Amino acid sequence: MAKTRVVVVDDSALVRSLLAEIINRQPDMECVGAAADPLIAREMIRSTNPDVITLDVEMPRMDGIDFLGKLMRLRPTPVVMVSTLTERGADVTLRALELGAVDFVAKPKIGVSDGLRKLAEEITDKVRIAAKARLRRPAAAAVTAPGTEAPVRTAPVALGRLSTEKLIFIGASTGGTEATKEVLVQLPPDCPAVVITQHMPPGFTKSYAARLDGLCRIRVAEARDGERILPGHAYIAPGGQHLSVERSGANYIARVQAGEPVNRHMPSVEVLFQSAARVVGPNALGIMLTGMGADGARAMREMRDAGSYNLVQDEASCVVFGMPREAIAHGAAHEVLPLTQIAGRLIERLRSTAGLSLNRV
Repeated sequence: MAKTRVVVVDDSALVRSLLAEIINRQPDMECVGAAADPLIAREMIRSTNPDVITLDVEMPRMDGIDFLGKLMRLRPTPVVMVSTLTERGADVTLRALELGAVDFVAKPKIGVSDGLRKLAEEITDKVRIAAKARLRRPAAAAVTAPGTEAPVRTAPVALGRLSTEKLIFIGASTGGTEATKEVLVQLPPDCPAVVITQHMPPGFTKSYAARLDGLCRIRVAEARDGERILPGHAYIAPGGQHLSVERSGANYIARVQAGEPVNRHMPSVEVLFQSAARVVGPNALGIMLTGMGADGARAMREMRDAGSYNLVQDEASCVVFGMPREAIAHGAAHEVLPLTQIAGRLIERLRSTAGLSLNRV
């Protein structure tokens, strides 16, 4: 079997050496080049024709974001970003995902050598996923600097008399930051609350939530333990903690807790969807978006068995058709749809049920 050919682009000689070592230890991949900046990388990519590129965010002569934008326009190639665990690193990484990067790895600010070695499995897993990923061409709007147009949070689209009983649950992983955005930006400000688990490490979900809040008509924030879940709001699981929902009298509340990884993930879609099945039952609407692996698939079937209505992203529109495929295989899906149709179908479903609590019918 042909090995996955990787070019490493990073201004740190130590990081280049470590990443090359990690990649070359794998029997199914090889580092075919390592460049100190994008201008050197440009010629290297032309000569080696790699399957995947790992790309540092901040580099001399041309930063990683400018280089990524040019690369995705002129020579689309799967890219895994290598980002520092800082607020700026998080913001720039999210921009890179908008521009078409498949995924990212968060490298530590200190102890880089030991930190990267501990991340070896994650790095190589993401390179493997990127090599097989379906590249997503960024929409024209995504190339525009974020925040140039404020979302309109007035004149809601009427969905009927909405009950606080209804909750929308979204699970996503690789490719999911942009897929989730595609769904949320289409939702009217009077829609039921949305609860989201997106596989993402600590330090990135706060920036991600703030970015979405600036684009959507609903309010978007990191979930906080014990807060009431309200219509017209979306709540994102904080990186490194599980998110679930609980009942408190007539209200739903968010439960945010550290714990053991589930299906190798924390936050885990399985944890969120299990709480949907247990607590929300027929008042839940489930959405499974692009992602690697099977996290959440069994729990989504539990949601269906408890009476929820579930939408799953189709293969053609997924960056990675892993979690959706497993959800379908478990019989969890009522409908399998292209990403661009999911929000519209969700709104139709809410209108058809008037958003009313099934417990009150």
